[in-house]
Amino acid sequence: MKLRNALLGAGTLGVLFGVPQVRRQVLSKGVMTGMNKLGFLPTISPTEKTAIDAGTVWVDGELFSGDPDWEQLLNETYPDLSPEEQAFLDGPVEEVCAMADDWEIWQERGLPDEVWDYLKKERFFGMIIPEEYGGLGFSASANSAVVAKMAARSQGLGITVMVPNSLGPAELLVHYGTQEQRDHFLPRLARGEEIPAFALTEPQAGSDAGAMSSHGEVFEGEDGELYVRLNWKKRYITLAAISTMLGLAFKLRDPENLLGKGTDLGITCALIPTETEGVELGERHDPLGVPFYNCPTQGHDVIVPIDAIIGGADGAGNGWRMLMESLAAGRGISLPASSVGAAKGVYRAASAHAAIRRQFGLSIGKFEGIEEPLARIGGFTYLMEAARKYTNGGLDSGAKPSVVSAIMKYNTTELARDIIADGMDILAGNAISRGPRNTMAHAHQGIPISITVEGANILTRTLMVFGQGAIRCHPYALKEIEALEEDDLKAFDSAFWGHIAHVLKNMARSVYLSASRGKLASSPVDGPAADYYKKLSWASASFAILADIAMGTLGGNLKRKEKLTGRFADIFSWLYLANATLTRFEKEGRRADDLPFFQWSMEYALQQMQEGFDGLFDNMDVPLAGALFRGPLALWSRANPLSTGPSDRLGHKVAQAMQVPGPQRDRHTAGIHVSDDPTDALGRLEHALQLHHAALPVERKIKDAVKAGRLPKKKPAQLVDDAAAAGVISETEADKIRQAEAARADAVQVDSFTLEEYKKIYAPTATVGGDGAPSIATEGDGATGEPKVEA
Repeated sequence: MKLRNALLGAGTLGVLFGVPQVRRQVLSKGVMTGMNKLGFLPTISPTEKTAIDAGTVWVDGELFSGDPDWEQLLNETYPDLSPEEQAFLDGPVEEVCAMADDWEIWQERGLPDEVWDYLKKERFFGMIIPEEYGGLGFSASANSAVVAKMAARSQGLGITVMVPNSLGPAELLVHYGTQEQRDHFLPRLARGEEIPAFALTEPQAGSDAGAMSSHGEVFEGEDGELYVRLNWKKRYITLAAISTMLGLAFKLRDPENLLGKGTDLGITCALIPTETEGVELGERHDPLGVPFYNCPTQGHDVIVPIDAIIGGADGAGNGWRMLMESLAAGRGISLPASSVGAAKGVYRAASAHAAIRRQFGLSIGKFEGIEEPLARIGGFTYLMEAARKYTNGGLDSGAKPSVVSAIMKYNTTELARDIIADGMDILAGNAISRGPRNTMAHAHQGIPISITVEGANILTRTLMVFGQGAIRCHPYALKEIEALEEDDLKAFDSAFWGHIAHVLKNMARSVYLSASRGKLASSPVDGPAADYYKKLSWASASFAILADIAMGTLGGNLKRKEKLTGRFADIFSWLYLANATLTRFEKEGRRADDLPFFQWSMEYALQQMQEGFDGLFDNMDVPLAGALFRGPLALWSRANPLSTGPSDRLGHKVAQAMQVPGPQRDRHTAGIHVSDDPTDALGRLEHALQLHHAALPVERKIKDAVKAGRLPKKKPAQLVDDAAAAGVISETEADKIRQAEAARADAVQVDSFTLEEYKKIYAPTATVGGDGAPSIATEGDGATGEPKVEA
């Protein structure tokens, strides 16, 4: 009897769960009804849905799954530049970097005329425009490499080239313009005959672009043609004051339904010649003093033909989709590139200064207090470059990963801010004293701009990375939401029970991987990376099950729990950055000399994930299970961490390797302009570092002679003549120390100015030349004259 009852029960369950038609009516229908009544899953507005649907799910879907296919992720493209792209980087980009003096650009409040002319001549503003329209047709990798190199040289130079090759008229025309629009505008943009700007942000519509008040109205003119009457008030628009073509985002109404698409068409994008009556330009904002054009613009009853809409009449109302799809890719290119460029510049300047600056008879780079920030600079730069190349590989392969782009924008700009702050600490007085010799101050002054634009970082972290990622990257969440919205029982049944199986699988994986510290996971490789792949499997499974618990218990309220979503975003971000770092190490042949940098980066990434998990366990106040999270699970997490961070010994190896000139240092900072001119700010440090390193063996001889009693106890630099006279070193070797000491003394000098010079530096009268390049009106000489140099 018991056996029969057991079999009967098993059979009933088998039918209930195994026969879809039965399961839908008996179980799924009730679940679906309950979820709808409770408003359990988040409702998605049309603008949110457009943002979520924009772009594609790429490797982020694997990382979110809890069981990533590491073989697939490792085999993603990790690209090099084409010969033509590399030639452009080594030729015109190198040339314009040599032409651009960052101190002069800051004093003149803009780029020199010759730089503007060269940028136009070499078609820098047409990097993303296809060759058939006269552009360069570069890949995302090349676009990124160019921006990184130029931004490392001068932030103003980098921004000026970055913006026209990011979200703006060219990008929108290439993907959404009519053939007539492409044929007319793209060649002119490529040649620099048109200077573009794109106006999106408003005083009341920043991160919430959907709240814009700029509006247009379709009407029929006396000639029988259709026109749009526009009114707008925008701010923070790069290049607007000197633009000849303004891309404009606005809300379009068609009161008489002349286009046959309804009366409220929604956000639309159009191209407005700035000479059109009613367009107001000419003013500038002052973004932290960084010399690039960032401007307000207004339009009052500006009338343009319907064909001014990007995509023509068919493009009316499609502007939000255009913007979201463009940002899905573009957010992952420009600001990450400029951040990596800045990181590499700080890497070279800080490591050179740490080696050549001496206190208490030692290079300050030998002090552990300096090693610590220096190691962060080296580790972060290695990791950021890995993520830059990995992301560009996906973009070049056709992916438009909106969540990954948000991860890149947020994390690279934040890491760049940390790197610059560490560089400022290491260079100390040399960093805070502005002047032609300073390598750090302008980057420090300008980095908040990168934090703020293209989606402020607070919003990007809490809403985009996880808020959208939880819906976009989860294998079932979006399907469930869409099934509920469409009242599709069959689709809901499939998604819901697939989700349940997914949860059970990840719950089991998270338990046994945590208990084994990831040892039971598989790795696509052997060697130093294997254990890290296993730990990432552990982290991914734990992340996935916690995300499902949060979504399942908090439902639609989760997106308002931004402190929780921020911690989820941190874990998800570091999963992606760690995966990119693993790929770099493997793709570059597991270089033994890079092992400390690789290990430092991975230990730091795992530590950041651990901090995210600890924060979740402490604050996951979910129904029924809150005490469990705050108690036993929190204790287990802290007793069994993914990592406690890089060790001091590992940091020592990284910091010391950074201070040695040679192939490794050049590889880690490849792609930035390093002048061989010893009067250039960075070139001076590099020159001193080379001479310092060449003199070290000679100093060692002198120190050995002092220990042996052949020379008195003094610093080696004070014993050069005595050592040469005693035959301890040759005259040639003595010259090496003399040259190194002279270069060292020069490299640690800072600039100073007369009071009159100082006043003119900080109170110039800016005017704008006819071609849009700025000039400075001053009285007398000395506005940017030769400063004095002080030790």
